[in-house]
Amino acid sequence: MPGQQRADARRNYARILEVAEAEVAAHGANASLEQIARTAGVGSATVRRHFPTRHALLEAVSQERIALLAARAQELAGEADSRRALLEWLDDVVSYCVTARGLAAALAYDVPDPAHGNSCSMTLEESAAPLVARAARDGAVSPDVTVGDLIALIVGITLTTERHPEPAAEASRLFRIAVAGISPQPGRD
Repeated sequence: MPGQQRADARRNYARILEVAEAEVAAHGANASLEQIARTAGVGSATVRRHFPTRHALLEAVSQERIALLAARAQELAGEADSRRALLEWLDDVVSYCVTARGLAAALAYDVPDPAHGNSCSMTLEESAAPLVARAARDGAVSPDVTVGDLIALIVGITLTTERHPEPAAEASRLFRIAVAGISPQPGRD
C-alpha cells in the first residue's frame, strides 16, 4: 500500500507494520489492533485505513517469511529426490508456523473477504506447485494431493499445537503422522 502515498502516510504504514510485527510475535494472531495503534502513535482509524482487516495486517507482517519460504521451494525444486525435497520444504513451513506466531493464521483460508483471496497462501501455492507436481509424478505423493491441502494440514496442526507445552515437537510429531497418511502405500486402494 505504501507506493503512491504521502510521506507521512508511508511513515505511518512503516511504523504500524514494525509495531504489529512485535505485537504479533508477542501475542499471536489476536494481537490487539488498538494496542498496535497506541504503540505506533496513530489512531485506530489509521491502522484500519492501511490494514482494513486483521487478516490484511497478518499477511503484511508475514510477507517476509512467506518470501523466504517461496524462495526455499524454488531452491529445493532442483533436488534429485522429489519426496525428500517436498518434505524438507513442508518441514520448513511447519517450523516457520510454529516459531512465527500469526503465520498460521495468515495462511488460513478463513479470510473475511474471499474475493481478495489469501496472498500468503497463493504465494506458497505457486512456489511449491512444482515440488508437489514432481513428487506426484514420481509416485512419492498421491496425485490428488495439492499444495493447498498441505498448507491447510499444516495450519491445522500449528493452530492445534500453539498452546501445547512443546509446540514445535508436537507439531512435528503430528506432521509425521500426517505424512505417513498422505504417502501412497503399495497394495492399498
